[in-house]
Amino acid sequence: MIVLFGFFLILDRWVAATTADRIYTQIDLIPARTVGLVLGTSKYIAHNLNPYYNYRMDAAVKLYREKKVQIFLLSGDNAHRSYNEPWTMKRDLLKAEIPDEVIVLDYAGFRTLDSVIRAKNVFEANSLVIITQQFHCERALFIASHKNLNAICLAVPEPRGLAGFKIRLREVFARVKAILDLYILNEQPRFPGPKEPIFTRPPLRQIQPEQPEQPTYSAPLSPLLINTL
Repeated sequence: MIVLFGFFLILDRWVAATTADRIYTQIDLIPARTVGLVLGTSKYIAHNLNPYYNYRMDAAVKLYREKKVQIFLLSGDNAHRSYNEPWTMKRDLLKAEIPDEVIVLDYAGFRTLDSVIRAKNVFEANSLVIITQQFHCERALFIASHKNLNAICLAVPEPRGLAGFKIRLREVFARVKAILDLYILNEQPRFPGPKEPIFTRPPLRQIQPEQPEQPTYSAPLSPLLINTL
C-alpha cells in the first residue's frame, strides 16, 4: 500500500510539473483569450455558500471587466431539475451585469474530462482560459494538453485547513483516474455531440489594444439541452 500510494504521488507531481508553465495567479498577467471556460461546482455545501464556487465566479467577472475574455463557456453538471450548475453560474454572471449574449452553457460537463474535451470537440473553442482552483487547473490542463487543446488557466484562491486538505488528497486519486482515462481506457465524454460552435454578436470588444485584431462572430447558438431525467 505504501509503495502504491508513493507511485500515485509521483503521478500527482508529474501532472503538476507538466502544467506549471500554463497556470497564472494574477489577472493582470494572464494573456487574453476569447473564451473563458468556467468549471462548475456546487454553489452550496450543506446550505452554506461554497467558497470554491465564489472564487471562480468572482474571477470570471474580473476577467471580463479587465477585457481578458470575451465569451464564457459555463460547463457543469445538470443532474436533475433542482441541481443545475451551468444555469446557476449564468444567473450569477447576469447579476454581475455580464451580457447574456456572451454566455454559453454546457449542461453535459459531468466531470472535468467531459468539460475540457467538449469545449474543443463540441463548442470548437480551440484556445481558452480555464477558471478554477490550482489543483483543478493542473488536471484540466493535463487533459487539454493530451487532447491538443491550447489552454491556460487562472488559478483562483482556495480554502485552507482540513477541508482543503481532504479535497487535495482526493485530487491525487482523481489524477490517477485521469491518466488511466487518457492513456489506457481512452474515455470519451458521456455526451460527445452534436457540435454547437461558440459565436457572439459582432463586433467583439478589443481585449488588448496592442494585440492583433480578434475575429468577429455572429449571434450565439442555443446551448445544448441534455435531458437527464
